[in-house]
Amino acid sequence: MPRAIWNGSISFGLVNIPVKLVTATQPKNVRFREIRRGDNSRIRHRKVAAADGEEVTQDQIVKGYEIAPDRYVVLDPEELRALDPQRSRAIDIEDFVDLADIEPLQYESSYYLVPGDVSAKSYELLRRAMEETGKAGVARFTLRSKQYLAVLRPVGKALAVSTLLYHDEVVATEDLDGLPDDVEVADRELSMATSLIESMTADWDPTRYEDEYRKRVLELIEAKAEGEDIGEVPAAERESGDVVDLMAALEASLSAAKAAGGGGGETDGKRDTA
Repeated sequence: MPRAIWNGSISFGLVNIPVKLVTATQPKNVRFREIRRGDNSRIRHRKVAAADGEEVTQDQIVKGYEIAPDRYVVLDPEELRALDPQRSRAIDIEDFVDLADIEPLQYESSYYLVPGDVSAKSYELLRRAMEETGKAGVARFTLRSKQYLAVLRPVGKALAVSTLLYHDEVVATEDLDGLPDDVEVADRELSMATSLIESMTADWDPTRYEDEYRKRVLELIEAKAEGEDIGEVPAAERESGDVVDLMAALEASLSAAKAAGGGGGETDGKRDTA
């Protein structure tokens, strides 16, 4: 069971709800060590100065902000610590907003909040009120000496808090090059594409999707650990660069989706509109 990494409270208006912060995700990346071929000796990375190649100790390292090529403004650790946000044990809700209005691109890291020893009723009251109104709480809180913008929302029987990127950290679509402009789309093409989407529509079930690459890597590691002769590992199939006829591709895809039973089950009676 995940353990609490932070103790504090949710604060809004005059209401104060003691909570514990618990990690909500467990990334399962396959981790490798760098070793020397032949004797499997671990590789160590040392910090050296670019000017002379001399190894640098931790007490010699300061932070520098590059203002021009090879020109830096040097900041001492004490100067940066003086700017640290005031330590707080509160998740201060500033506003309630429609959860659907928050752009998913802003979501960063997520955590669960569980009630403190004597706050079960107030915790459940807030969770249920947000669930019924479809609202989320926009808040600020400090974790490990850094202040975060965050969103508080109900997830099942729990409250979750997700740190957010600030609006100027998300690239605006207006800044992208190469987006379609004044592209003509025929009604028949749009109808076919819509029908294809509908035929492939299924209820969201996250357990249907696995990390196939991680699975193959772990199988390879297990086989090699048991001394199996692997031989040459086949390269992944490359995508074809051939240009295909859009309508032909849509028709073939729609036929295949219908033959497969709609990919995940039908949701309405709009399948044969094309």
